[in-house]
Amino acid sequence: MRALLLVYLLGCASVLHGQASDENNLDEAKVGNLPIPDALKREDGTLVTTAAAWTQQRRPELLGIFAREVYGQTPQAKLAGLRFVVLSEDKQALGGAATRRQIAIYFSAKESPHAEILLYLPNKHARPAPVFVGLNFGGNQSVADDPAIRLPQGWFSTNAKTGYPEHKATEPSRGSSARSWPIARIIARGYGVATAYYGDFEPDHNAGMADGVRPLFFKPGQTAPAADEWGAIGAWAWGLSRMADYLVTLPEVNPHQLAVLGHSRLGKAAVWAGAQDERFALVVSNESGAGGAALSKRIFGETVSRLNRAFPNWFCPNFTRYSNNEAALPVDQHELIALMAPRPVYIASATEDLWSDPKGEFLGGKLADPVYALFGKKGLGIDAPPPADQSVGDAIGYHARTGKHDILSFDWDQYMNFADRHWGRPE
Repeated sequence: MRALLLVYLLGCASVLHGQASDENNLDEAKVGNLPIPDALKREDGTLVTTAAAWTQQRRPELLGIFAREVYGQTPQAKLAGLRFVVLSEDKQALGGAATRRQIAIYFSAKESPHAEILLYLPNKHARPAPVFVGLNFGGNQSVADDPAIRLPQGWFSTNAKTGYPEHKATEPSRGSSARSWPIARIIARGYGVATAYYGDFEPDHNAGMADGVRPLFFKPGQTAPAADEWGAIGAWAWGLSRMADYLVTLPEVNPHQLAVLGHSRLGKAAVWAGAQDERFALVVSNESGAGGAALSKRIFGETVSRLNRAFPNWFCPNFTRYSNNEAALPVDQHELIALMAPRPVYIASATEDLWSDPKGEFLGGKLADPVYALFGKKGLGIDAPPPADQSVGDAIGYHARTGKHDILSFDWDQYMNFADRHWGRPE
């Protein structure tokens, strides 16, 4: 691992001289030359050499650092009023290929705030089914042009062209994100899919916390999170785990084959959920970039400073200490990917999505290889990014799709192929 790091660092002809910069860098010749932490080196300097030592010592240590310094501590308390209520069910959805169910997650005795899960399960494959679990950007009605899907009432980013005038979802928004959620294709492969609108757990704007789940955990008199308490990404990750709470109770779902998936900022939430919740047996990061799978210390594309300035609600307040100060950051994102070990994890980039740093995302997976090796697992197994549109890896998978920042059917095909390899193809 040290030899790989040396080659990588020497190959970066940096003009930043090891210092972070607030400028947005998209030039590979100008990446930072900051040392990348060794995932196997504990805070006291000792090296982890066995799977047991990783599981019992290093993993809890790393998880704690990410919680305190990056995403914030997730409350461990259970909400007394949390409950699941089935709102509707159609056993002949998608022309009889699937059962569609809509489920409300109530967080308290009140009806607001609450979230709604849209669940599709295959009818023509053996049960229990493996299920992909992910949050969506446009509301459940956006993932399929189906008038029976309930129209959400929460806050949305305004986009009148796609059916979101004045921060509301309207009828024209139905199916507006269907190209990112090829549900019929997923069902035909024997997989279920469960999704929920991320804004149900916290609306994605600076004042959105007031209408989300975080205030439900405030102590008496508390009005804002402490410096080491969770941000919005933590709230969205928490929501993914609540979806898992419901799914593992269903006899139609294989509780050992839940795959958590997310794109962009929701990819950041997916990997943080996967790190914390080991019920997610497979983790998928689709172009999650900085704060997701990409190395922060490369200082390429979106930076820590940019994240904290543009999205102050996403991370914990402690994370602002590392704006223009990546050298002081005690962890990097390959160590987050390593927290999934030995569970399979897939990282995807896009060739034109430099903002998300495809090379940094590849290295986020590659530098986690030594941790997977402790478990006798082969990770990516290659030292340089593969050609475009080529899927590589074993317990850690990777591809860079030709094109821009998006999640498309090509990406989904790679994720289902990856799940097939690790779980066996659904019968």
